[in-house]
Amino acid sequence: MGMVKEFKQFAVKGNVVDMAVGIIIGGAFGTIVKSLVADVIMPPVGLMLGGVDFANLFMVLGDGTFETLEAAKEAGAATINYGVFLNNVISFLIVAFAVFMLVRSINSLKRKEEEKPAAPPKPSAEETLLGEIRDLLQKTA
Repeated sequence: MGMVKEFKQFAVKGNVVDMAVGIIIGGAFGTIVKSLVADVIMPPVGLMLGGVDFANLFMVLGDGTFETLEAAKEAGAATINYGVFLNNVISFLIVAFAVFMLVRSINSLKRKEEEKPAAPPKPSAEETLLGEIRDLLQKTA
């Protein structure tokens, strides 16, 4: 029974919950970035390069020529899919840049907080009492 209790304490800690939320959001973000690369960035780049679809850039190992990567896979041909690799490299660069910008903005906020001057410490109870005594003595003098 003690192990179950320990596991509950571990699973409900903020770190684990935060990590789970991060993984879920990261997965969703990955899907968005993949779509951004495949559906938004690569078509214009392919058009500029003469109508090349990066996802269909591949090299057949062995005999045979195929129009598309899908046709090569259906035929069971061994291929090196360097177009898919390029798409993944671009996706990685976009994610890395987004994370860089996030970390950069967080660091900027931290620096701004550190630059704020600290409020002067409140006087201790003894100092306050001595100040009141001083004020009373000045009034009576």
